[in-house]
Amino acid sequence: MFRYNFKYELKSLLRSRWLLLLSLILLVVVLFAGYNGKEKVSERIQELEKVVLEANDKDAAMVKVLDSLERGLQVSVSPRMMPNMPMNVAYNYPRVAAIPAEPLTFIATGQSDLFTHFIKPSAYGDSFTLDYSELANPIQLLFGSFDLSFVIIYILPLIIIAFSYNILSEEKEYGSLKLLASQPISIYQWILQKTALRFFWLTLITLVVITITLLLFGFDFSANFFQFFQLLSLVFAYILFWFTIVLLVNLVVNNSAKNAVSLLAIWVFVILIIPAVVGQLANSFYPIPSRTKMITEVRELKEELSSKQDKILDNFLRDHPEYASKEGNGNYSFWHKYIASQELVEEELKPLINSYEDQLTKQQDWVRLWQYSSPAILMQQSFNNLAHTSTSHYQSYRNQVALFSKEWRNFFKPLLYGNKNFTSNDYQKIPSFTYEPPTNSSILLKVVVLLIFSVIFIFIGKQVFVKKIKKGTIIS
Repeated sequence: MFRYNFKYELKSLLRSRWLLLLSLILLVVVLFAGYNGKEKVSERIQELEKVVLEANDKDAAMVKVLDSLERGLQVSVSPRMMPNMPMNVAYNYPRVAAIPAEPLTFIATGQSDLFTHFIKPSAYGDSFTLDYSELANPIQLLFGSFDLSFVIIYILPLIIIAFSYNILSEEKEYGSLKLLASQPISIYQWILQKTALRFFWLTLITLVVITITLLLFGFDFSANFFQFFQLLSLVFAYILFWFTIVLLVNLVVNNSAKNAVSLLAIWVFVILIIPAVVGQLANSFYPIPSRTKMITEVRELKEELSSKQDKILDNFLRDHPEYASKEGNGNYSFWHKYIASQELVEEELKPLINSYEDQLTKQQDWVRLWQYSSPAILMQQSFNNLAHTSTSHYQSYRNQVALFSKEWRNFFKPLLYGNKNFTSNDYQKIPSFTYEPPTNSSILLKVVVLLIFSVIFIFIGKQVFVKKIKKGTIIS
């Protein structure tokens, strides 16, 4: 029976040109989504390369000036740019702290259109913990980006519904189901095989199209095979989930028009309503304090402390006697006072920033807890993790840069308070930033969850079919 089903379905699909149409639709849509994502990643890489090149050029010029100064030569450099002054280096020659693009970054925009992917922490200015977002188009943020994750999560289920919504009801409406029931075959096995064959063809087309897209956009399969395997496993499990939904609706409703309406309603509920409800509940249960209010409080605190910098410096030197001037002349510059006050600002702001961070972490934990309520959330989280554009990745990046910003200032403190010059040897020891991505949650676990959902729906479909056979309503 399986061989007959295979031949019949293949001939039917070829005659109706469904396979050709699906192949063309998926190829065009996936290629466009891949191109769109790759263009954004390319712009990001080019921008980062430009910034790094500028920083390297400035460093090269600084090293030449340092060498001239150490040889006792005259240099024509502004006093504010003199590299032998440690705080001039700390302020004018910062390191580039970047979160690099990964091989699969182009498949999911995630949070990359909201948060900046590089920054240059300096000795002067706000802490990176307060400001790491970039200006973005609000319309684009509202509608999202047309990337590969959008195609798979939102568009592919609609294609599955259009492809298979009337697998059983069509046979019933054409009168061929009664003829099949008169044969010594199992109707349930027949409909299961028919669904499985359509699942096979659509999955094959989708995976081939995704592979072609990755190949065209320079994905290194040998070096990133595991990520490639995870991506295909997710797509496979997601397609299977929707085909089991289609099978269940065909068995329960068994009317083409009602099947289409029911499946579209399920699509809206699973793809749109559940994620919206989960997100809204996260905002309601764990509201994030106003960022505007936080920035206002920061400014007020800075103004208050700026008038007390002399006293703050005295307290700072009392707590850190190793930084006190050995001559004891008390001739301290702006930088001495500013660095001392910055530590107090960070200490005073810590409770406020922690409240912001705690609420954001609770929101993320809430979404992670309820991600299994909707395959759409599950898939989006998984794609963002594969692309390294998830909230957790940018949160980790921000925390790492905040620590590096403090390390950068601390490197120059002994030179500043010891009234020492910055030398070529100090340049060799200057700290640099290396991003360490957080450990991703298991993608394969999410694949297993989707497979479990599919098995459950198949089991429910079997029970519904048995009840309808007993009642005689599956055919009539």
